[in-house]
Amino acid sequence: MITRVFAIARAEMLILRRNWWLVMATGIMMLFALALTFAGSAPSGALGVDMLTVSVASMTTLAVYLAPLLALMMAFDTIAGERDRGTLALLLTYPAGRGEVLLGKLAAQVTALGIATTLGLGTAGVVAALSGGAGEQSVIALARLIVTATLLGAVFLVLGFVLSALAKSPAAAAGLAAGLWLVFVVLFDLGLLGAVVMDDGGFFTRVIFPWVMVANPADAFRVWNIAASDGVAMVSGLGGAAQMLPSWAAPASLLLWPFIGFGMARAAFARLEP
Repeated sequence: MITRVFAIARAEMLILRRNWWLVMATGIMMLFALALTFAGSAPSGALGVDMLTVSVASMTTLAVYLAPLLALMMAFDTIAGERDRGTLALLLTYPAGRGEVLLGKLAAQVTALGIATTLGLGTAGVVAALSGGAGEQSVIALARLIVTATLLGAVFLVLGFVLSALAKSPAAAAGLAAGLWLVFVVLFDLGLLGAVVMDDGGFFTRVIFPWVMVANPADAFRVWNIAASDGVAMVSGLGGAAQMLPSWAAPASLLLWPFIGFGMARAAFARLEP
């Protein structure tokens, strides 16, 4: 099984490299991370924290938007594109199960996204540390941000696989991916904000709201990074929301989502006719 998965992952990685996906994803991540690092450097002195802490807080906001978007752009074509090009039937003739095919493709795409995240956010972190200093906690926060951003990307990769298996064409898959990103990253929080305003500090705000929020992988990512670092929580201003939940809630949500998404993708792919 491992040999088959590795072979599929290697072939997928070659496709990503040939299509310049790895270079483009790294460039986009690095460009935005550097821009936010320099734009957000001003508050570091006023808040009494080093520049890397401020940079990590800014990059957390960046990653919650950019990592899911890059992952969905990479994943929406995974199955729908193969079927549209007529290569899916050939792929399924190989001595590998559909779960192994998905696992191989996921391994390659997670690797590519991890490289882009590490180089992009890591470069911005190094620049921030050299420009304004860095403490031990801020370095740990940067490492945690890179790992969790890659994990967040993995969540949206498998969700992209689900859409790719369900869509009739690559264009339809792209539209569904855009809608999924909008719902999870933008509209979900707007809906929660409206509910909190209407509740006016009632039972929903105090008890239900934190758990509904952390059920969203994008918010779980944000809460995990904020709750784990006092400096980032102070800069971000979201420390209060993070304290409303037990420390295990956000990590558990973010770690469970890839398995849930992969199970959904496997079920959707199993029903698909080449």
